[in-house]
Amino acid sequence: MDLSLYAIAVLLGIVEGLTEFIPVSSTGHLILLVDLLGFRGPPGKVFEISIQLGAIIAVCWLYRQRLIHVAVGLFSDSEAQRFATNILLAFLPAMVIGVLAHGFIKSVLFSPWVVSVTLVLGGIAIFAIERFRPEPQVTHINQMTPGLALKIGICQTVAMIPGVSRSGATIMGALMLRVGRETATEFSFFLAIPTMLAATVYDLYKNWAFLSVDDGGLIALGFVSAFLAALVVVRTLIKFVSRNGFRPFAIYRIIIGLAMAAVLLSR
Repeated sequence: MDLSLYAIAVLLGIVEGLTEFIPVSSTGHLILLVDLLGFRGPPGKVFEISIQLGAIIAVCWLYRQRLIHVAVGLFSDSEAQRFATNILLAFLPAMVIGVLAHGFIKSVLFSPWVVSVTLVLGGIAIFAIERFRPEPQVTHINQMTPGLALKIGICQTVAMIPGVSRSGATIMGALMLRVGRETATEFSFFLAIPTMLAATVYDLYKNWAFLSVDDGGLIALGFVSAFLAALVVVRTLIKFVSRNGFRPFAIYRIIIGLAMAAVLLSR
């Protein structure tokens, strides 16, 4: 048993859970860490897929009452119907582009250099958006219209580029569309469920042949680590951004991006 391999699996799971729902790019962090640590997990990116699933389930668990309420009232409650419609509309652009460009994105854009550059540029963008964003007019998810949800979904498609951050593109786009910080963050949580679940199911389908019982322990450790770390982040993020905004994440992105670029240049 290679204990160092299992330790790295736990570390990657924690990093996935900590970064998936904040605007720093979980995919970017995984690409950088896997390259830096020389991690050789199960083939076909099965390990990365499994820890993303752990993060998704964490959100579903924390918002289980709201999700159950929506599911029960889907055919009878207008508020539940509007909520479900908004999430579906926001999800559609990413689904369409993801299916059409999946191969190109995975084969061409998944590189440490792309991530380093987009982390820095994304940090600069967050600073600019926090400085120039318009006064919010939408302060609760129930105030969101289908048109607004679709526009936020279009913003999310930028996150197809590794290092941009799905949550970052969604939240920053919402801020520029006059959505309040807390509402934008919460909507990003809900939008993550179908977006990440669809991506995970698609990736599992594409890599089904690589699944093996031999890798079960490694996958389980990463899955549980990601689940627990995501629980912590989702429980605390809305309160954090309401007090501090998103500038701390911008600073972090720029530091990490520049540091990784320096490492890549030194090789």
